[in-house]
Amino acid sequence: MAEAHQAVAFQFTVTPDGIDLRLSHEALKQIYLSGLHSWKKKFIRFKNGIITGVFPASPSSWLIVVVGVMTTMYAKIDPSLGIIAKINRTLERTDCMSSQTKNVVSGVLFGTGLWVALIVTMRFSLKVLLSYHGWMFAEHGKMSRATKIWMGMVKLFSGRKPMLYSFQTSLPRLPVPAVKDTVNRYLESVRPLMKEEDFKRMTALAHDFAVSLGPRLQWYLKLKSWWATNYDLLYVLPTHIQAARAGNAIHAILLYRRKLDREEIKPICLLGSTIPLCSAQWERMFNTSRIPGEETDTIQHMRDSKHIVVYHRGRYFKVWLYHDGRLLKPREIEQQMQRILDDTSEPQPGEARLAALTAGDRVPWARCRQAYFGRGKNKQSLDAVEKAAFFVTLDETEQGYRREDPDTSMDSYAKSLLHGRCYDRWFDKSITFVVFKNGKMGMNAEHSWADAPIVGHLWEYVLSTDSLQMGYAEDGHCKGDTNPNIPYPTRLQWDIPGECQEVIETSLNTANLLANDVDFHSFPFEAFGKGIIKKCRTSPDAFVQLALQLAHYKDMGKFCLTYEASMTRLFREGRTETVRSCTTESCDFVRAMVDPAQTVEQRLKLFKLASEKHQLMYRLAMTGSGIDRHLFCLYVVSKYLAVESPFLKEVLSEPWRLSTSQTPQQQVELFDLERNPEYVSSGGGFGPVADDGYGVSYILVGENLINFHISSKFSCPETDSHRFGKHLREAMIDIITLFRLSSNSKK
Repeated sequence: MAEAHQAVAFQFTVTPDGIDLRLSHEALKQIYLSGLHSWKKKFIRFKNGIITGVFPASPSSWLIVVVGVMTTMYAKIDPSLGIIAKINRTLERTDCMSSQTKNVVSGVLFGTGLWVALIVTMRFSLKVLLSYHGWMFAEHGKMSRATKIWMGMVKLFSGRKPMLYSFQTSLPRLPVPAVKDTVNRYLESVRPLMKEEDFKRMTALAHDFAVSLGPRLQWYLKLKSWWATNYDLLYVLPTHIQAARAGNAIHAILLYRRKLDREEIKPICLLGSTIPLCSAQWERMFNTSRIPGEETDTIQHMRDSKHIVVYHRGRYFKVWLYHDGRLLKPREIEQQMQRILDDTSEPQPGEARLAALTAGDRVPWARCRQAYFGRGKNKQSLDAVEKAAFFVTLDETEQGYRREDPDTSMDSYAKSLLHGRCYDRWFDKSITFVVFKNGKMGMNAEHSWADAPIVGHLWEYVLSTDSLQMGYAEDGHCKGDTNPNIPYPTRLQWDIPGECQEVIETSLNTANLLANDVDFHSFPFEAFGKGIIKKCRTSPDAFVQLALQLAHYKDMGKFCLTYEASMTRLFREGRTETVRSCTTESCDFVRAMVDPAQTVEQRLKLFKLASEKHQLMYRLAMTGSGIDRHLFCLYVVSKYLAVESPFLKEVLSEPWRLSTSQTPQQQVELFDLERNPEYVSSGGGFGPVADDGYGVSYILVGENLINFHISSKFSCPETDSHRFGKHLREAMIDIITLFRLSSNSKK
């Protein structure tokens, strides 16, 4: 009996007469093209490494400096103050160079040294300049002469065409605030939330910590700081064909990944594209997976990945992203997605709900992974998932905004993207891209590798490229032609034993309990947007945060500890800091709003005080003078030293019953909302942090729309996301009415 063996580039058959070897020229061609593609990427990385390494100078500036030095030497002028002569004398010890060659080598060596010294000086100067944050506390709309001079110097030292990671080594480290300053700011933040006796007790604990244990923990924290660097378009549906939408969008995501690999994405900058933000979080956007551990999880990041894994109807498919040495075109990706949709094979035992392991408790997943996925076909298939560029789900449901039923449709859409059926998203992948049966789409992102603005930046590019640049043919398919030569997607093979299937079901039950308890309400607020708010000469974010305080008081009849995420990416490897939005000033304003005896002018005065205080707190958080990250790090140090702090223990046990976050719109130039008002994003959301609290996410879209996402838990009798949404709409209208009444009274 003949036995056949299949390899990548050849096929051989063993017969009684010998071995019949057949080379596959097509396969050899693919190997050659794959190798060529790999070397291109290595060359681009090498080139970008050099360009980033010499920033803010450029590689060509080396030649300019060296030529300048050599020119002065031939003009009998010594620019080195004797250093070139010393180098020359050192070279005289070797007999392999002529006198003229020694002069040239000496000049080149000095020129190179001078060039490196200039780079170090410029980089240090830029770091010193970027450590200044006084501009952030200046009055809005007014810029002092000193700030203008400072901005000019920053631009001077920032080079001409910075790449994505060019500024990384020039960003300052996140500072460590003084213990007493942090403690005082903490006490100020909890004053309106505590009774007098509780506040006195907390004050005593805080002051004792500030003079006893705090300084000791601070010393270790400072020591460490010296060594460490610290979602779809709402109204538009360009095609109803699921495979076509996936084809365009996946291609757009891969174009973004290529720009990222080449560092062609411009660094995000503030203050008129002057002040750079840290770009470190982009590094692990793709080819990344969270790996479970019994004590702690880890992040696995691959330098490159040439495939994605697609989940559909309980099956996993591996799809190669390249053919003939190039990226698959949108129509070719659509073809691959359609092949998966047309596949009638059934899931293997345990395969359909396998991803529930990533949604349940981490320890059972870690043990199951080690016991059943460490070898054989299970390891190969799990590697394919975890090493994929990203994960794709071709969802069997239809989702999206429906004008005839906006509330129910948006709530269902949001919950589906948040958790789906708990086994049809791979929650450990950095990105799970979801395409629904009717062509709507969205994204679920794992949070440990980056924060929402990073994913938002990708999503803005995808939406713009999909709809406005690539577009679709008249029949709804992707533009271009299919390619029958592209191999079919490969089914991943699993051999999941019964014991593992029991763990999968347990994880699914745990995840379902959580998912079914999430009360999610998503809605567009269309009465007004940031355009009207800015005309009131106030910060749109402060306006929304005060509306949230008013809504929460109307909903619960009390104030609560409030979390708002603020970024700290002005510093190297910065992530987030907490803005404690419930302040004494905001409470005074809310009480005035529910007190019929208060006049419009009194309420407006209190609003402005509360708004100014909120902006101050936000700026302090952005510039490294927040409260919570410092206290948390001191707590970590105390645990390392095995010392107890009653103050830190109580602070970190306080629940955040109102957790909020704004998703920024970062690439306004991609969408002309005046011409295309329907091209608006619904933003993103998250679940509640506290069992008896709310999670609120919002995005200010253009000038006339704010999208809100509110979450809570059905199991809590005190919370109701739809009720809170009603109070939030009322609060927004109530506050803007103050300004309108005040304006009318002045006419």
